[in-house]
Amino acid sequence: MHRKAVRYVTRTTAAAAGSLAVRATSIAAAALAASIILSPAADASARMDGVHADLARAVQLNQVTPEQAARFEARLAGRLLGDA
Repeated sequence: MHRKAVRYVTRTTAAAAGSLAVRATSIAAAALAASIILSPAADASARMDGVHADLARAVQLNQVTPEQAARFEARLAGRLLGDA
């Protein structure tokens, strides 16, 4: 987790909780955001599965060519899985 994200969530949650004008729903939303941000990230292979599915859909919709999708996926795999 990036330190800036943790600091931002901590400050915004504390500010929301400390303010008398903040509604209970705002505090709940801040807590939910903090739980999402601070939750563990999916493992790299699960992320790559999602990327592969998204790129396959983009190819089907003619948003990218199969070659572009393959190059992009290979680049991301290198970063996420450490193959590069």
